[in-house]
Amino acid sequence: MSEYDTIKFERSGAIAQITLNRPDAANGMNATMTRELADAAKQCDTDATKVVVITGSGRFFCAGGDLKDFATAPDRGQHVKGVADDLHRAISSFARMNAVLITSVNGTAAGAGFSLAVTGDLVLAAESASFTMAYTRVGLSPDGSASYFLPRLIGVTRAKELMLTNRTLPAQEASQWGLVTEVVADAELADRTAQLADQMAASCAGSNGGVKQLLLGTFKNGLEEQMEHESRLIAQRANSADGREGVDAFLAKRKAEFA
Repeated sequence: MSEYDTIKFERSGAIAQITLNRPDAANGMNATMTRELADAAKQCDTDATKVVVITGSGRFFCAGGDLKDFATAPDRGQHVKGVADDLHRAISSFARMNAVLITSVNGTAAGAGFSLAVTGDLVLAAESASFTMAYTRVGLSPDGSASYFLPRLIGVTRAKELMLTNRTLPAQEASQWGLVTEVVADAELADRTAQLADQMAASCAGSNGGVKQLLLGTFKNGLEEQMEHESRLIAQRANSADGREGVDAFLAKRKAEFA
């Protein structure tokens, strides 16, 4: 386990787990946490990592930015910019790495915690989890990629509703809106997360990365451009060792063994 002050970073084979670890501060993000999160994300952006799990310690997933930390800074704006920039570096790495990001939302996800939670490629939420933007309540505006992902996940109208009214979504409603992949009983969340992580660790990292790459570009590309990306990428996959193994295993009616 790598040594950090505000997160736990553990590896088990091809699976890395990051636990936001400031339970006494509701896992609020301060400058140290976002800096460490960006560093951990960089460590995960390797061929050796096929799955990254993010969860929180204690009752909260993450209550967002640590306002007490912000208030002590001589220049609040400059301080918050640095915190946001480090968080954004982490999210960019998670979004573009081949590894599948599973966010295991064990409790309240507010502000930047909400933003981080829904960046997961697969989002598991405990039944007791809840989601709220909360930014405008304290005179701030969204960060952590919320203005990018939320409109794409739920549409602009619902994104505005969450951001302007600070409505709280229970886990089941967040699932109905398309923000959560699966809602799990609180006592079963850790086991279900481990099961899903093992499933993804046995899959093809290059193919998973290709899915992520294609979907990141789908809303900015025209039809023909997107199809050209698809044809080039599937050709690369067909020539790769994992692509050959997958096809050969299917034809031989055996289970594929990906690198």
